[in-house]
Amino acid sequence: MGTIGMLKSAGVGIGDEVIVPAYGNAEVAEAVLAVGAMPVFADIDGATYCLDAAAVEAAVTTRTAAVVAVSRFGYLAGVRSVRELGQRRGLLVVEHREEDDSREPSVLAQRQVHAAYLNRRLTGVRTPEDCVGHTYQQYVVRVPGNGRPDRDAFARAVRRKGVDCQVPVKTPVHRLPAFQRAVCLPETERAADETLALPVGHPLSRRDLQRVVAACNALGGLLQPAF
Repeated sequence: MGTIGMLKSAGVGIGDEVIVPAYGNAEVAEAVLAVGAMPVFADIDGATYCLDAAAVEAAVTTRTAAVVAVSRFGYLAGVRSVRELGQRRGLLVVEHREEDDSREPSVLAQRQVHAAYLNRRLTGVRTPEDCVGHTYQQYVVRVPGNGRPDRDAFARAVRRKGVDCQVPVKTPVHRLPAFQRAVCLPETERAADETLALPVGHPLSRRDLQRVVAACNALGGLLQPAF
């Protein structure tokens, strides 16, 4: 059952508020609107990119009916603290997992091996939090610097060296015209400005991984904004 179905079956509807993350695509917020409820954006944990339990608790009102906790990039344990909060506060917690077409055990194991290699060798970027159960659906690093131009310049430079990479979340949902809200989400904003997804899955060879490491480490992770 999808997010809309789970919200409907729980009786969530008009007049209710549902707490959701803004870091990601608009799918979850749109699901909340589809049942007639109002999405309320809460900040994320900067390490797991999942909703931060303290931020969720701060956003709870008398109209809060549910929380949609999304596991990002393969951090399957990232929703645990929100689930515990829901149990304590008597809130429905709907767990939404991003689509992953590669759930084969051998593929997951390969991604984890590749991620471990990158974690050990990358120095020009901040590597992902290495936690138990992380499936590395995406291998997302942080490019340190002074904001979006640094990350984008880094991405362009890495691509010129033959490494495929992508910005996982270009615009947080609370900045989209349909959902624009005056809300303070510092970790969400920082993640949107700094994150970059590097290749980690099949069919990468050891030479491909070495190319990723060489390209990122040569740049040092700090590029001045291009004017």
